[in-house]
Amino acid sequence: MTNGIDDHGAPVIQGKYLGIFICWLLGNGCLFGAFEIQNYHPTRVITLTYQPFVLAISAIFAYHEAKVNTRLRNLVGYTLFFFGSLALVILDLATSGRGGIAAFIGVCTIVAVFGIAEGHVEGAMTGDLSMMCPEFIQSFSAGMAASGAITSALRLVTKAAFENTRNGLRKGAMLFFSITCFFELLCVLLYACVFPKLPIVKFYRMKAASEGSLTVTADLAAGGIERHPNPSAEEGSAFPERLSNKQLLVQNWDYALDVFLIYMLTLSVFPGFLAEDVGSHSLGSWYALVLIASYNAWDLIGRYLPLVRCLKLTSRKGLSAAVLGRFALLPAFYYAARHGGEGWMIALASVLGLSNGYLTVCVLTEAPNGYKGPEQNALGNLLVFCLLAGIFSGAVLDWLWLIGKGW
Repeated sequence: MTNGIDDHGAPVIQGKYLGIFICWLLGNGCLFGAFEIQNYHPTRVITLTYQPFVLAISAIFAYHEAKVNTRLRNLVGYTLFFFGSLALVILDLATSGRGGIAAFIGVCTIVAVFGIAEGHVEGAMTGDLSMMCPEFIQSFSAGMAASGAITSALRLVTKAAFENTRNGLRKGAMLFFSITCFFELLCVLLYACVFPKLPIVKFYRMKAASEGSLTVTADLAAGGIERHPNPSAEEGSAFPERLSNKQLLVQNWDYALDVFLIYMLTLSVFPGFLAEDVGSHSLGSWYALVLIASYNAWDLIGRYLPLVRCLKLTSRKGLSAAVLGRFALLPAFYYAARHGGEGWMIALASVLGLSNGYLTVCVLTEAPNGYKGPEQNALGNLLVFCLLAGIFSGAVLDWLWLIGKGW
């Protein structure tokens, strides 16, 4: 099962490349529903409806992560994504595409379900993959960005195809929501039946269990490993103590602050400002879509750059400096929106996306190094909570762009 040592000093085990691909698909499914809502309902109210639920659920799981069944948590999350996407289709059919307060409340309720689902999945997957090879967590992160890029591409295609037809936007949304239902169901099946049986996944989970992790027990059973992989556990000997969540936060406060600031800045601009506060331009109704697509495409590219070793930023001080340097984008966006042309705004949106994706992967792949499996899982959950707290703060700050616009 082991075929040598890779460049990271980890054993090369069968199933690695299939595992990377499945992680990409699972990451894609983690945000597909959220991005479809943002593209077809890019309002600040929708974003703020989503965020409190995902943040609250993530906080609960981050606190209790050591006692949580990770397999059940992920399956519940992806199942909620599936039923939420299906509910959007049913809601549209039931209302025949008409608006109104009832339909809006229905959309907000489904958005809340998506928030609960993401609160289950993102921290659980990040913590679980933090115990494995860094390529897995990079691929999962890239998959999350790919969901945005794919959504934007499909939004552009459906706009071009249905723009001049009756109920064109509705037809495009229905097509995409239907595709999303199928994809979310695929994620449920992949995580439930395929991923836990990969040799490399079983290897890392057995290693984590031998270090005292209880969160992988159900996944090991799903992979056909019923007995505890650590013989000493059967003899009643205790596992070595792991660092507490507080100790992990103290040791990694800079990483936690980095991910918080990365996403606070990003969500203070994207998607609300890019979708609604861009003025009148020659691209007309296409302009906001092009800006959002530019952000999503470069966010995806940025998450692959750290795979090139010479381009990956590993210095903790260097990462913090880069994160703080991104705040220069705020006055740049403010100036470009009022005095710059379309090219400047597209370029800034691209830089925002590129830096967001690049720095996210650098932090999430560097932070777990040097810790035992249970600590890596805990740290992954804590970093995701800080990331989501940054998203929530950015979504709130996004309202500041409305100052001077009648508020």
